Amino acid sequence: MYRVLLADDEGIAIDSLTYIMDKEFHDKCEVRSARSGRTVIEMAETFRPDIAVMDIRMPGIDGIEAIREIRKFSPATVFIVLTAYDKFSFAKDALDLGVMSYLTKPLDRKVFVDAMNRAMSSIDRTREQRSRELSNREKLDAVVPMIESGLVYSLLLLDNSPEVTANYCHLLEIPESYGFVALLACGDAEPANQNAANSNPSDVPASFTGSSDHLGNPIGTGIRLQKHYAKIREILKEYNAHAVIGQIMMNKIPVFIPYENSKMDYMDRVRLIDRVRASISGLKEETGVSYRVGIGSVMPLSDMRTSYQEALRSLSENNETVSHADDLPVSCTYEQDYPIDLEKQLFDSVKNGRIRDAGLYADRFFAWMEETQAAEHENNVRLKTIEFVLWAEHIAYRSGGLGLYRFADRGDYLKIVSGYSVKDLHAWFVTKIRDAAAKIADKSKSSASNLTGRAKEYIDSHYSYDLSLDDVSRELNISPYYFSKIFKEEEGVTFIEYLTRIRLDHAKKLLAENNLPVKEICAAVGYQDPNYFSRLFRRSEGVSPTEYRESH
Repeated sequence: MYRVLLADDEGIAIDSLTYIMDKEFHDKCEVRSARSGRTVIEMAETFRPDIAVMDIRMPGIDGIEAIREIRKFSPATVFIVLTAYDKFSFAKDALDLGVMSYLTKPLDRKVFVDAMNRAMSSIDRTREQRSRELSNREKLDAVVPMIESGLVYSLLLLDNSPEVTANYCHLLEIPESYGFVALLACGDAEPANQNAANSNPSDVPASFTGSSDHLGNPIGTGIRLQKHYAKIREILKEYNAHAVIGQIMMNKIPVFIPYENSKMDYMDRVRLIDRVRASISGLKEETGVSYRVGIGSVMPLSDMRTSYQEALRSLSENNETVSHADDLPVSCTYEQDYPIDLEKQLFDSVKNGRIRDAGLYADRFFAWMEETQAAEHENNVRLKTIEFVLWAEHIAYRSGGLGLYRFADRGDYLKIVSGYSVKDLHAWFVTKIRDAAAKIADKSKSSASNLTGRAKEYIDSHYSYDLSLDDVSRELNISPYYFSKIFKEEEGVTFIEYLTRIRLDHAKKLLAENNLPVKEICAAVGYQDPNYFSRLFRRSEGVSPTEYRESH
């Protein structure tokens, strides 16, 4: 159905247009009419026409001015202009206003019908586009919570790679490199045991109070909140549109909030706490559940788990409704000029086996110590050197990169740190940090190579069986996904491509050395369907199995 508004100061013209509309379009259109510029504007405000057929010359407000006014509140209306005056100035004004058709009187019926059909087609396209946009928005509304949960899960619970985080941030249009975690805990207002609630949290087991965040019935409350999850998201987004909201875990909801700076100043922190207080007031009113919120410090995205741990401790170590780690003794603070970001980058590179980055950040950190600390605090430089080297090696030991731990292996470190010049100590520091990262990288590569080697041995001895990716993964005791990934990285081909190559190589050998039927050779190399085997063979060798035998 199309809403059509006819505007002309001549009654006979209105009657003629109405007659044409009825005969040509029947019940496809709801038609109304007006005979002055003012009337057509007033009628358009309530009728909101899809198509408006406007005469230029009307009493009072002319057609061009009426179009200009209607455009303000009904920009989607398609206009067709009628006039007895074939003047360029009228046509120019009409075109400037986006009029679709400019028709002159006396009106040709076919020309008018064609113009109406074009207008209707334009409206159909607009409606279809709007419908697609609404459908896409509905799909996006369903997918975004899943993507947000994936990012939160990756940041807080997984040993995520920068690539994974970057992909999530790209999907969610998050440009910031920093952020913090706000952890919402929900439950009954009074804990299960009032005395426990009044005592020191560190002295009372969580099992006794009912929860570590001083709220009662955490499991039951978390279950009840599942039905309110969409509304919880909506309320949290009202107070911070950029919040990335995770799933409800028992009675807690982790929220990652991107932040553009590496630190949050005092006033931003105060405003944040005020907004969080307002949001949990709205949440309580909507869900009937009590809330407390712990907020962690601003961290690089790679260190969100630290912010999460601070948020968790902020909840457990005091009874405030909203508590921030920077207000409590739960986070480590550094003197103003200390390069904490550089330190985090250094150890993140070691942990992930990025040898070049580890050496680069180690060099920069020691250069900072040389430039700002060595003159007055040389002993502290030496202490920091051994602290960092031992911690980097601790990371490598924990990952299995340094193999067997021997208590006496580092007996000469004190002598080196105390006896080397600062310049030589700089080189030793960078070397040891790089070595720790290299050991982790080598361990990871060696592990992948070992798994791939075992997989190839198993495939080479079992290719004649009905062998699948799951079969080999089960033999190696690793997940199919992980096996598929490392096999492709090590060999440059997929498991199926490698298995196919092994089978066809054995098939070629059998074809060249004996007169077994192709069907038996097909079964001997692990294929049950001779036709499928022949197609694979031809695709690989360019000839059929029979032709290959004849040529060899």
